Amino acid sequence: MANDEVILTQEGLEKLEDELRELKTVKRKELAERLKLAISYGDLKENSEYHSAKDDQAFMETRILILEKMLTKARVISSDNIDSNKVSIGSIVLLNDIEFAEKIEYQLVGPAEADVANNKISYESPLGKEIMGKEVGSVIHVNAPMGVIKYELLEIRSN
Repeated sequence: MANDEVILTQEGLEKLEDELRELKTVKRKELAERLKLAISYGDLKENSEYHSAKDDQAFMETRILILEKMLTKARVISSDNIDSNKVSIGSIVLLNDIEFAEKIEYQLVGPAEADVANNKISYESPLGKEIMGKEVGSVIHVNAPMGVIKYELLEIRSN
């Protein structure tokens, strides 16, 4: 894999495309209106609304550039190509935390799509690195600040 390649699931690609579309259409118009209103207040040196809108505009334009670059370097992982015998990018895995006997499900995704709150972990994360290529029944050891966490791989599937 190329270092600058952005690996995404189809869902992740669509999410980034939607965000870019929203920024370029809706958000740009909203910011233009905010700037127009702020300019109407007069003296720009001490106009906090103007400076806030300009800061937001700079942030938004930077995000647009980042998204455009990511999308040009995107490689989409098709769920059709996911091997359900071994963990790969795009796999959904069911793990059992051996110490606490808790089951947790994760989808292995690229770093740009990782979202732990929604159980999407990067293949570059400590857990992601350890489960890549593993098969059902494997015991995975992950080094964490609190010590080694042991998981048993219970299931591998695709979306």
